[in-house]
Amino acid sequence: MPTTRRQFLSLAGSVTVIPIVTLRPLEATPAMLNTAIRNVVGEAPIRTGKVKLDIPPLVENGNTVPMTVSVASPMTADDYVKSIHIFNEKNPQPNIGNFYLNPSSGRAQVSTRIRLADTQKVVAVARLSDDSFWQVTADIVVTLAACTEEVN
Repeated sequence: MPTTRRQFLSLAGSVTVIPIVTLRPLEATPAMLNTAIRNVVGEAPIRTGKVKLDIPPLVENGNTVPMTVSVASPMTADDYVKSIHIFNEKNPQPNIGNFYLNPSSGRAQVSTRIRLADTQKVVAVARLSDDSFWQVTADIVVTLAACTEEVN
């Protein structure tokens, strides 16, 4: 027997759809920061030095924060920087960016603008051609947070 439009709408209205949503935190945690760094370096020791992070210590607006990461390296075929990884402590994703270099890059330096959700720590980690890892950290004070927009 054919279904009438009224019966169809009645049946369709009684169907409940339950969406499956995976929730992720609105901001990263220090544990997530450490996990993200370990995902890049593995169990290798991380030393301090060789890496310079040029970022303002006080930022009025977290939407566009200029930063430059440079590494002291001759960038020769035998001694160069393989990659530079930038992490943050409180943004929704702790890994800001990964930059891959080689000897023909000329110099081990990357510049970009980032968003910072709040006052937090920024970490830059460099991997050298001898597979050693070097890092630098900076604490940044943000007066107007980014990454947290209100929906009306």
